[in-house]
Amino acid sequence: MDALKKFAGGSSSGNTANTQPTGEKKDYGDKIAGFMNKKQGNKVSDQQLESGTDTVRGLYEKATGKKVDPKYSN
Repeated sequence: MDALKKFAGGSSSGNTANTQPTGEKKDYGDKIAGFMNKKQGNKVSDQQLESGTDTVRGLYEKATGKKVDPKYSN
């Protein structure tokens, strides 16, 4: 059964360090950051990517005074 879980992309040890908590969906900013991270071969965790995109969103909102649509960054 473990081999089937590994083949399906699951983890038999229950280690979910690189997945986001249940109920939390990735916005477009997180998806783009994750895609670029994967393409460049970097080893940055999802939590670090989330923190980075949140920082960029905060800087944008501070500089422009406009809120970012939650569809793009929540």
